[in-house]
Amino acid sequence: MDNIRNGRFKTGMTDEAAEYTSSLEFDKIIFEADIKTNFAHTLMLKKQNIIDSDIANNILGALDQLKEEGYDELIFDPSVEDIHMAIENYVTSKIGSEAGFMHTAKSRNDQVACDVRLVLRDKITEIQIGILEFIEGLVEFAGNHLEDVFIGFTHLQHAQPITIAHHLMAHVQSLKRDYERLEDTYKRVNLNPLGSAAMATTSFPIDRQLTTDLLGFDAYLENSMDGVSARDFICETTFDLVSLCTTLSKICEELILWSTYEFGVIEMADEYSSTSSIMPQKKNPDVAELARAKCTIVNGELVTILTILKAIPYTYNRDLQEITPHLWNAVSVTQDTLSIVTKMLLSVEFNVERCAKLAGKNFATATDLADIMVREKKIPFRIAHKIVGRIVNEATANNLSEDDITSRFIDDIACSLGFEKLELDDNLLQNALNPIENVKIRSVVGGPAPEMVEIARNNIKLFLNEEFEKKGI
Repeated sequence: MDNIRNGRFKTGMTDEAAEYTSSLEFDKIIFEADIKTNFAHTLMLKKQNIIDSDIANNILGALDQLKEEGYDELIFDPSVEDIHMAIENYVTSKIGSEAGFMHTAKSRNDQVACDVRLVLRDKITEIQIGILEFIEGLVEFAGNHLEDVFIGFTHLQHAQPITIAHHLMAHVQSLKRDYERLEDTYKRVNLNPLGSAAMATTSFPIDRQLTTDLLGFDAYLENSMDGVSARDFICETTFDLVSLCTTLSKICEELILWSTYEFGVIEMADEYSSTSSIMPQKKNPDVAELARAKCTIVNGELVTILTILKAIPYTYNRDLQEITPHLWNAVSVTQDTLSIVTKMLLSVEFNVERCAKLAGKNFATATDLADIMVREKKIPFRIAHKIVGRIVNEATANNLSEDDITSRFIDDIACSLGFEKLELDDNLLQNALNPIENVKIRSVVGGPAPEMVEIARNNIKLFLNEEFEKKGI
């Protein structure tokens, strides 16, 4: 098949060169979007009397037929560089050379930019729905563990008691921000470049608002040079995916750690585990490990996209063709990882007894011991911090537990440091050092007390209801 644009040249590209420059391998994803773009553009040409009404109807009919028949009806050979030419060739095969009117006042430059935006906005919505469903599952999961104490970590060392629910809700908040980033990015994706033509619009009296409305864009891009060459919306989307995958990778890291014998906090579902080829006792968190690794692919795609863009002058350059495969791969990896991590985490079983045991060990409640000294004896926190630090040091050295910390023991430490006796009530001390009571008294907004976590869950439920409604779910 001769290239329908070969009037400029005496000979066409070699098969090798044509194959090297072709984007067909990655164009299938924009097939339906390209039909939509051509359809909207042709309708606009018809309404503006730029092309004959009968010719426009023939083009629209052929496009409808192609949409019904599907991608496999297209014919490809080395002369067909991309999906745009393949579709134009298809229409030509149905109605003859009049198909060429379809390309009036339109370039592949604004056409591909339009196609990518159409597909990407749908992909963003799909990922957002996946995030909302993950959040919904986590909120319900947290509701089962409102009273179950756990240990919070800083530097991967025991820090302070929390609840399992509070920890799960921390991931909820992170996922909510990932959702909101995509929501904000969507506004910059959903802008219409069609009508920018090659880079300087056209002398035909086109109606850009009409194609904007037909294609469901919020507005059209107001500079034609920017319209054909802007790909920052791709960078922004890919960054959002990197952020989401970072959240997912952190979840996987915790699942891997928590499932070890040393932590013993969770039991991974068999469906997301494997055994060793030689050690039959093993239960390896393979899915979590692979998800953690696959998340890095999206980081790499962002760097590649930014590197391609960094030295491209205005306006369109063929380099831009190489960006979209990296975008679609980032989207695909993110969607797959989001789906598998959602199912994997929600299938986990917590060892509630082990969590409670960890919460009551290693003086994780020591901060509240210092707080009691500040509240009850009005001493500066830094002095209280010093006393409690020495208490923990001495107790650890002498193999003492929280139950061994009495008012007398504290007074001996305080005096050895040159401070007066504190004479604190022993019952008050034991309540402060008890992880369950310790969690309950943290009834500050955002805290781990069950009633505070329940407030957070209810707020998220309202958010989910609003967002599901926006998405038509």
